[in-house]
Parts: sequence; C-alpha cells; structure tokens
Amino acid sequence: MPEESKDLIAENEELKRQNAIKSDLISISAHQLRTSLSAMKWILKMFLDGDFGNLTAEQINFMKKAYESDDRMIRLVNEMLSINHAEDSLETTHREPTDLVKLLDEVVFDFTGESYKRGIELIFLKPDHALKDVLADEDKMRVIFQNLIENAIKYSNKGGRVFVTISEKADVTEISVRDTGIGIAKEDQEQIFGKFFRAPNAKAQDVVGSGLGLYTTKRMVEKHQGKIWFESTTGEGTTFFVDIPTLG
Repeated sequence: MPEESKDLIAENEELKRQNAIKSDLISISAHQLRTSLSAMKWILKMFLDGDFGNLTAEQINFMKKAYESDDRMIRLVNEMLSINHAEDSLETTHREPTDLVKLLDEVVFDFTGESYKRGIELIFLKPDHALKDVLADEDKMRVIFQNLIENAIKYSNKGGRVFVTISEKADVTEISVRDTGIGIAKEDQEQIFGKFFRAPNAKAQDVVGSGLGLYTTKRMVEKHQGKIWFESTTGEGTTFFVDIPTLG
C-alpha cells in the first residue's frame, strides 16, 4: 500500500476517534443538563402551584418567566441530543470503581420534583448492606439510570408507583426500575431497543420523544460488558433490569 494511502487511513481513523470523543462529551453533558433543568422546572412549578404557600403577583410573574425560560432550555437540550444521537455517538468509556448505590440515590433525588408533580410515588429500595463497586463510566451510568427512571415516570399514570432496586447476584450488580404504567405491547417488545422506535401507546401517552433513549441506554450498558432486558404487560407496567459486572 502506498505511504500516502496509509497516512490518509491513519488520519481518517484519528478523525473518527476525535469525533466519537466530541459526540460523547456533548451527549453526556446534554443528558445531565436536561435532568438538572427538569428538576428545576418541577420545583418552579411547585412554587407556581402554591405548594410552598401563596406568592405575590410580582413573585408569580418572575417565577413564570423563569419556568418558561427553563422549558425553552430543555427543548434546546433535547434538540442537541437528537442531533448528536443521530451521529451514532457514545463510543468511548472511561471506567473507574463506582458506587452505584450512591449514584442511584442522587439520580432518584433529581426526579423527586417531577414525580411529585405528576402524582407518582418514586421509591428507592436501598440495600441494607454495602455493595461492591463496579468498574464503570460514572457519567454514562448516570445517563442509563436517568433514561430508565424518566421513562418509568413518563409512562405511568397519576397515582402510579415507580420502584428502583439494586442488589448483588453472583458476579454482577443488578438494578431494576419497575413501574405500574402503560406497559409495552407484546407485538412491540422486539423493537423496543431499536433506533428511533416508539411504541404507539408511548406516543399516545407522551407526544414528545426521539425514540433514541432506550437505544442509547442499551449501547451504554453493553459498553460496560453488561446486559439489559425487560418484562412487561400492557396496562400493568414494565420492569427494566440492568446487570453490570462487579469488582473483585
């Protein structure tokens, strides 16, 4: 092979690597921004709804402006995620020992405002003993849990419940997110991790969505040599399971 061709191939591979890192950074940052902005949005909504007492007209006016600005930012971040995911990102992982119980506790807390305003009980069933760490990219693990918990809340009805659990089984740490929501129809289950796929009942429940969340989640789990699967019954709810290899 001519030397020039070898150089071009090497340059092309380096460009691919740099693009993957760039896309990865954008995706992780955007997911974390969206979660923080969503948490802020629901807190602002609680103030506007009088959950913390009556506000003056001036306070309500400022709260409404903050709420609307926050909502615009969430839409912008969603657009960034859709564009970035379309580039097939999330190719790199930077793994280190990670405490998944602590990480889950933080993610569940981020969704307490949203679950409260939607009338859904969000319950983290913490283990009664310490668990082994896993070798994981903490940012990507956070996105995995954010996606699963966000979906569980989104596709539940008022009065529903979402249970988050974590336990050790053999050489893996297993996380489950169970809801009592709309469920996934049998005919849609084979496609649920497909790129851009959204089940008809999911579209009816929430019009907004790119169909990339579970696709991306599955890829991130597999990058950690893990496994993701689910059990679901239409009208009764869905449970997603994630197994991540433990350390030691």
